[in-house]
Amino acid sequence: MNAPIGVFDSGIGGLTVAKEIMRQIPGESLVYFGDTARVPYGSKSKNTVCKYSKQIAKFLLTQDVKAIVIACNTASALAREELEDMVDVPVIDVVQPGARMAAASTKNNKIGVIGTQSTIKSGIYESYLHKINPELTVVSKACPLFVPLVEEGLFEDRITEDVVSRYLHDMKEYEIDALVLGCTHYPLLRGVIGREMGESVKLVNPAYETAKSLKDLLKEKDLLNVSGEKPEHKFFVSDGVDQFRSFASSKQEEKESESAEPTKEKGIQEDRDIQEDIENVTSFLEAKDFFEKVFGLHGFIFLDAIFMWTVILENGSEKDSEMGAKHRKYPGFSGGTKTACRI
Repeated sequence: MNAPIGVFDSGIGGLTVAKEIMRQIPGESLVYFGDTARVPYGSKSKNTVCKYSKQIAKFLLTQDVKAIVIACNTASALAREELEDMVDVPVIDVVQPGARMAAASTKNNKIGVIGTQSTIKSGIYESYLHKINPELTVVSKACPLFVPLVEEGLFEDRITEDVVSRYLHDMKEYEIDALVLGCTHYPLLRGVIGREMGESVKLVNPAYETAKSLKDLLKEKDLLNVSGEKPEHKFFVSDGVDQFRSFASSKQEEKESESAEPTKEKGIQEDRDIQEDIENVTSFLEAKDFFEKVFGLHGFIFLDAIFMWTVILENGSEKDSEMGAKHRKYPGFSGGTKTACRI
């Protein structure tokens, strides 16, 4: 089935999951949504996280996705059941695959879990892990400052080292041999976390098992793309396109310092006309440069133009007939204005 897979996160962390999906299922197209306007989710209430997740799911449905991957541990913990009840496509979360991977990784049955405040408070990892093996000892720790550090691009900064040390120093006393990176942002701090915990502790990134579970599910439901057509990937952010671009540029500078072949930078023009009463603004970011620079991934087909439209997610008026007609299929999701600009 040649329809895209929807992937969403509160910010850029879910790109770690998107990358793994592309690696394991290279023939599939993706539609990625990063809710950068409302990051982080980890400090928000369940009602708020569910509300945001349902809004994004409605948007992804307008892109005709055949499955939705919740590439956010907090949303996986708090909103999965509501999303499953709302949509008629398969929903994959990152928590269950992460728990399975952790249980298979430990040798002494002592597992650590780090995540946002909401994820840790929910106890969802402990619940899944104890269902797999009741004998496991699970030590959990909320690390709320990790997400802002990642969103700011401070992957190997002295500040990051200090924060990681403060959060994880006490966890080493429990002699865990596996540590679940229970937020999709955290693998981007893998180097600092790994040095703090030591070589004896295996860092468990749920992205690998999530992509594997998705592939198995698509195969089971006969939804794999077997058309032979090259995939197209679309990336959306709710705010901070400049920050996304700045983040990509900084990663590109690191790559160029390691390579004699510099990569040509492309500029992106933006034309925004955002009304104050619009609850959420969704920008379709043509992200060829971003993904190539940050993750070294190449060979994708991208559109020639960037389309940006404002979307009224709750009780809005349908101002644009083309977008409005598409959104009428999904109650509570109305179309706004649409503009286009060239790269």
